[in-house]
Amino acid sequence: MGRTYFVEEGIGQYLSELSTAVKPYVTGLLIGQCSPQRDYVIRAVRTPPKDQHKEQNIPPKLASLDEEWITTHASQVSRMLPGGLLVLGVFMIATPELSKDGQNALRKLIFSVEKSLTKRRLWKPAEEEVSDRAALQMCSATKKVVCRTYDVQDPKSSAKPADWKYQSALSASWLALGCTVNVNIHIPLLATSPNHDLEKNTKNGLNRWSKQIEDSVFLINGQVKDDDTELLEGQKKSRGNTQSSTQFSDVKVLTQLCQGSSLRSTATVQVCRGSINLRGAVKCRAYIHNNKPRVKEAIQALKRDIINTLSDRCEILFEDLILNEGPQKKSFEREYHVLPQRLFVPVAGSSVMLSDYKFGDEAAAEIQERFVEMLDQAVQAEDIHIAEGISTVDICPVPDNLEDTQQTQLTKATLLLKLRQNMGVVVAAAVAVLASIFSFNYFSD
Repeated sequence: MGRTYFVEEGIGQYLSELSTAVKPYVTGLLIGQCSPQRDYVIRAVRTPPKDQHKEQNIPPKLASLDEEWITTHASQVSRMLPGGLLVLGVFMIATPELSKDGQNALRKLIFSVEKSLTKRRLWKPAEEEVSDRAALQMCSATKKVVCRTYDVQDPKSSAKPADWKYQSALSASWLALGCTVNVNIHIPLLATSPNHDLEKNTKNGLNRWSKQIEDSVFLINGQVKDDDTELLEGQKKSRGNTQSSTQFSDVKVLTQLCQGSSLRSTATVQVCRGSINLRGAVKCRAYIHNNKPRVKEAIQALKRDIINTLSDRCEILFEDLILNEGPQKKSFEREYHVLPQRLFVPVAGSSVMLSDYKFGDEAAAEIQERFVEMLDQAVQAEDIHIAEGISTVDICPVPDNLEDTQQTQLTKATLLLKLRQNMGVVVAAAVAVLASIFSFNYFSD
């Protein structure tokens, strides 16, 4: 028995409108949420044309699909999704002539997209996690929809049938969880790191930090709840779902300061030439379906948002630095950067909000343009909510003169140690000589 996808009703209209302009095909992403029982699709987003002027000159063969462009789009979109949402699959609308090759093309895209997204993640999926991804194909002439799934954990996976069911107001009353996480991460830069690879060192540091987040204790509205209990247990459910309404849970994250006494830890001494310091307070948010969600699902979604939001904005910062300073920057100097701030934008008819990041000098028009390009969604300037203050990255090299001073101090200390050792040998020799003289005089008398 295949999986069932409950789909926001407006997606059917969106796909139908795209099909009228298909020449000869169009691709896109399906955005939603997995759960053990069923999956939810709340958005469909077309792949933006690589060149607006050449959009009508797409080669009439699926072999010409620009796989890299589609996976890049998926990576950009994934940054704009709060916790609980992910790229759930891909869709294709094609003319009848191309339909027979559509499923093979979709299968290839699903695995390429998943590989690209997995490469960026600092967390690993749970063993029981759903690994099926949807491949939706629509004929532009007949409007017939065929949905199949592939297991992305199995490279040899074959297609399995899936049900595609439209539902109105699907995410109008989803549950939201939010928290503020204070960040103060110190990442050493090893002297052996080639060319002071800041991005690689930062990712390694964030990887260690992400494990702390995974091991943290989460208080939901001030309480610790068992993983398998229902998130809404003991709470009154909101009545009616004709209008978007959100039940919001405030979450506190308690990070463990040290390991348990039963675990042994070792100290490692490494030679470093500087450090990266990430500081600030980041706003995190996750959404979960309202079909008896478990605490475990909700906490997992929020954990991943915490990890993703810091990792994503560091990536955005380094991409910006490459654009402005070039990838071949040789100097390693004291640098102070401001991380992009997080913002949220509502989705019409839904309690879910989408996310993005802005630098201080970015205008609202640039953000609006990005939402249209990446998510095919028009956004009003007044609907852009900046959620947080400023977070910073401070890159601190060890000054050359400080290194010289430390080296001089080390040399002096070594010489002093050797002198003390030699003095010990001299004193020992002197004592031995005196003892022999004393002994000789004593027996002579």
